[in-house]
Amino acid sequence: MRVLALCLMARTASADVVFENLSANLPEHQYTGGWEHFVGGGVAVFDCNGDTLPDLVAAGGDTPAALFINRGNMQFASGPLPVLTDTTGAYPLDVDADGHLDLMVLRVGENQLLQGDGNCGFAPANDTWGYEPQDKWSTSFSATWQAGQLVMAVGNYVDRADPEGPFEACDDNALYYWKEEKFDGTPLAPGFCALSMLFARDASGQTRLRVSNDRHYYVRDGSEQMYDLKLGRFLTPDDGWERVRLWGMGIASRDITGDGRAEVMLTSMGDQLMQIAGSDGLYTRAPFSLGTYAQRPHLGDEGRPSTGWHAEFGDLNNDARPDLFIAKGNVDQMPGLAMEDPNSLLIQQPDGTFAELSVEAGVATMDRSRGASLVDLDADGLLDLVVMNRRAPMELYRNATSATGHWLVVDLSMTGDNSHAVGALIELTAGGVTQTQEITVGGGHAGGQAGPLHFGLGEALVADLKVTWPDGQVAHYKNISADQRLDLTP
Repeated sequence: MRVLALCLMARTASADVVFENLSANLPEHQYTGGWEHFVGGGVAVFDCNGDTLPDLVAAGGDTPAALFINRGNMQFASGPLPVLTDTTGAYPLDVDADGHLDLMVLRVGENQLLQGDGNCGFAPANDTWGYEPQDKWSTSFSATWQAGQLVMAVGNYVDRADPEGPFEACDDNALYYWKEEKFDGTPLAPGFCALSMLFARDASGQTRLRVSNDRHYYVRDGSEQMYDLKLGRFLTPDDGWERVRLWGMGIASRDITGDGRAEVMLTSMGDQLMQIAGSDGLYTRAPFSLGTYAQRPHLGDEGRPSTGWHAEFGDLNNDARPDLFIAKGNVDQMPGLAMEDPNSLLIQQPDGTFAELSVEAGVATMDRSRGASLVDLDADGLLDLVVMNRRAPMELYRNATSATGHWLVVDLSMTGDNSHAVGALIELTAGGVTQTQEITVGGGHAGGQAGPLHFGLGEALVADLKVTWPDGQVAHYKNISADQRLDLTP
């Protein structure tokens, strides 16, 4: 197992991460429902009215989905949203390239595309855009632009119509290609009960669709999957794709070694699996000593395995080292798994390992968490935290860490079909350290965010940027001052 490159770099000392619980600032909302809502419970985070403050759309299960508009200073107010029940999650993206973010709302039943008007208003748009969803149990989503054209992937869970189900009754997934002003759907089979999907560059640098699947229902023949749009097929061991089988719940992707290739975090019941991207284009499993497996509850005397859901990387103390949050919680009453299962906050240390510090940070709650988001909600340069829970109120935390490093927020936009530059790659160099992030739609568990990318800079006061736009055009920006938001176009 190769040594992590970050272990060799001189880095800024870490500030102790601390959060302030401001959950009372959110209107009351819970993700509720029976067995069809054991999974899901995601939150979409995006600016729906152009004021640069991220707003929230929360799935509700049996409860209607909810829109919370950010009024500043970590205060949120309920906003209008079409009444949608049986929702499992939501993802923001600009479908019609008008510059306003729209929503894909996943449901137990027919999914719903909502067209945003730029002022936090949303209207049903399935007919407008020729999207014909099926009556499925959708639990995951991702999107990319291929040759400038939108491609959406929808992941489905158990086939509710299969009389032999639910075990070994996983439904097919689907791809939707934007063609001639409407979506053309095609099955993506076989499906193994997808709970997370992500279009992103893999270790080889190719944009591919990673699918994380729930072994609890595919039982025998399934595995994690990687689909190549250009080849029109799933990768196999002959392609160097390792056959990994786990109780897959969520995907997070970020370069943590400094080599420009994104590592992948896969949440599960039991071990949370980190895959290290190699120069050969393949993945190896992270050593246990890295500290990311988070396989047991770290609080109390509960000895049964943890259940991980949403995972997300973010630099919480701006020390130029990405940290990792994992939402945890029992599916419902699964006796073989921990019932008291606190969320994990894994802070990256100067030697590149991760330390569990959720208790010290004040976010080790015991509710059945599902979706989450690390996002700067009050524009102070620090990433805050939103957590969705099943049959318990949402949680909102302000990052109150003191003595942090400097930061830079980078927002990209383009003219044309891909207005938010999905697929663009940003390489930032500051203080001798290079960090790489890609703009993506998907991953997490049943929810994601659209907005600027946040970089911690440590003690550095300036940064250089290299932006590789989706069309391959490369732009360089030198001596960018720290502690600001930078808006860029090609």
